[in-house]
Amino acid sequence: MKNTVNEKSTGLLDEIEGTVQGHRDGHGYVVRDDGEADIYLPPNEMRAVLHKDRVKARIVRHDRKGRAEGRVLEIIERPAQPIIGRLLHESGVWLVAPEDKRYGQDVLVPKGATGTAKPGQVVVVELTEPPSLYGQPVGRVKEVLGEIDDPGMEIEIAVRKYGVPHEFSEACIALARALPEKVRPQDKKHRVDLTDVPLVTIDGEDARDFDDAVYCEPTKVGRGKGWRLLVAIADVSHYVETGSAIDIDAYERATSVYFPRRVIPMLPEKLSNGLCSLNPEVERLCMVCDMLITATGEIQAYQFYPAVMWSHARFTYTEVAAILANTRGPEAARRKERVQDLIHLHDVYRALLKARETRGAVDFETTETQIVCDENGRIEKIVPRTRNDAHRLIEEAMLAANVCSADFIQEGKHPGLYRVHEGPTPEKKDILRNYLKAMAVGMTISDEPLPAEFQRIAAATKDRPDSQQIHTMLLRSMQQAIYTPLNSGHFGLAYDAYTHFTSPIRRYPDLLVHRVIKAILRQGRYELPVLPTPGEAHEKLARRLQRSANAGAAKPKKVPGASPRELQAWEAAGLHCSANERRADEASRDVEAWLKCKYMREHLGEEYGGVVSAVTSFGVFVTLDQMYVEGLVHITELGGEYYKFDEARQELRGERTGIRYAIGSRVRVQVSRVDLDGRKIDFRLVREGDELLHRAMKDKGVPAAAREGGKPAAKRSTAAKRAEAKPAGRKPAGPKGPKTSRKSRR
Repeated sequence: MKNTVNEKSTGLLDEIEGTVQGHRDGHGYVVRDDGEADIYLPPNEMRAVLHKDRVKARIVRHDRKGRAEGRVLEIIERPAQPIIGRLLHESGVWLVAPEDKRYGQDVLVPKGATGTAKPGQVVVVELTEPPSLYGQPVGRVKEVLGEIDDPGMEIEIAVRKYGVPHEFSEACIALARALPEKVRPQDKKHRVDLTDVPLVTIDGEDARDFDDAVYCEPTKVGRGKGWRLLVAIADVSHYVETGSAIDIDAYERATSVYFPRRVIPMLPEKLSNGLCSLNPEVERLCMVCDMLITATGEIQAYQFYPAVMWSHARFTYTEVAAILANTRGPEAARRKERVQDLIHLHDVYRALLKARETRGAVDFETTETQIVCDENGRIEKIVPRTRNDAHRLIEEAMLAANVCSADFIQEGKHPGLYRVHEGPTPEKKDILRNYLKAMAVGMTISDEPLPAEFQRIAAATKDRPDSQQIHTMLLRSMQQAIYTPLNSGHFGLAYDAYTHFTSPIRRYPDLLVHRVIKAILRQGRYELPVLPTPGEAHEKLARRLQRSANAGAAKPKKVPGASPRELQAWEAAGLHCSANERRADEASRDVEAWLKCKYMREHLGEEYGGVVSAVTSFGVFVTLDQMYVEGLVHITELGGEYYKFDEARQELRGERTGIRYAIGSRVRVQVSRVDLDGRKIDFRLVREGDELLHRAMKDKGVPAAAREGGKPAAKRSTAAKRAEAKPAGRKPAGPKGPKTSRKSRR
């Protein structure tokens, strides 16, 4: 009886449902539906299950740290998602080695099930027999993708690995083909004619679809000076009807996915690059946010209306920045009829920027990079994306239109999707407070922090040598933004209500916002159609949000004017769009990581300077100067001593020497290993004259004579002797030991 009571009190008899998450080392975890801590599955438990299986499990024991180890009782559901890998022929046996190592075991392929595939080619395999305790999974080749070194193969793998829809349905293609080539007279009915207003587009050099156009002119606002700012957005909703074949495909994708040299668009090309794109010197349908903005950057009034426009110029960011920097230069001379309009746009931007500062919005400067590839899809170089005043000008104009959209939906008492960014969780607040205290910043955040508090800390520390480290920690303390009908504001931008209105060609939430605005304008109601069954990405995000809710995150539960059924439909749409945004990001990062690994294979053994970009208990991640590639220096490569991970300071400190590695530390490394399958790059630390070591030992008060040999002359501590007697950086044993790695970095 006593044992039964103990088992019940520790949850050992409970049947727990969740999703299997495999690990490349052979073990796995059950990610629980109830949001509790994951359950470790040892390798023998993973033999009969696959990564992504839905299972029932039971906890069988806990390790010394209280972490749960489990046993799989039943497989509830096995997703029909195919497996991508390389076809191998070994000792007369055909098998597919999965590209995603989380699957843990190869798939046997009968001789007659290989199709036209040849050994070494990348294939898509469909399972015909599941794995068992005593047998491998069996499958058949469903599709041949080609050779591993074929240009663009990494993208072909990623879209299938992450389940990104990459082929439009036949019904969608047929409907797109039937659309007109240009704006027809009947399309212009009940629209404001803006063809004489010199609206222009400002985008990157490689942009092919143009969502937005802008125009600004000075005007009186009340008794003072101000501006009239027009933001015209492509009217996708005019051509994509709710529930149509194009709409169904667009909803399934939810977003365009951007890879180096290739885009998988949300809409067929006829719409995204043609009929909806605000191309220069052609008529286009648009939805306009027409705003009056004061000298202090406040939006005094706004209105929305459908219009027809004519783009008077297609500018690039580089061109506009050059014109604003020198209004008498060669770029300005070529565009002299538009120069004054650009000056007005720059003036309203500066006013909006003042309002942003007054509001206290978070505005950290971060380095974004762009991968430049050659014709064969190989990396030529990685360059930083420099943001100039033209980028910021468009950004502020789009923010203003998005804020007006959110306000319009709220005032119209109509359900819709807001872009919500909540403040830090209690756990992240505590970590940040401890870190700021440990780094002697002299400032902290309150229990209910405002964005302005983060901005003040960033401004106060911008001249410190460790400013990059501090700003990184400030950013990491924040949550990810999501789409939801339950508005709770945008923390980072310091808005009470915010949504996405400005990119309906590439984001489905923006298309929904357009439909809602149109419904309010005609005093009607927009009803969401019956949407397809949510996918895996949706379910993963739903469980993550449920964990957040269980942790005590408060959210408003009512939307004015929305029935419970309506609210449920909008919540499902928000989850779907948020999850597929994450899916697109993961697929893009996977391709970039693959390209970077392939690039760095050509630089094995070479040395580079770099900066520590993250610190973990098992080592430090270093980003190389100029190349912007990140890799791991494992703790065993940091020297023959015991390193202790200080979570508050986010640093590793040597117990004997006192040497420290923290975010922002400068180091020199050698490229030692590249794992293309695992998307991992390993570095080895290069000590330049042991300068770092000597400095640390000097700080500890070690005499100069002893420092010459790198060892202190005084008696060494017991801990130091222990460190020399065992391998450096050994991690504690236990079921969850291997899961200390940073998923986003690995």
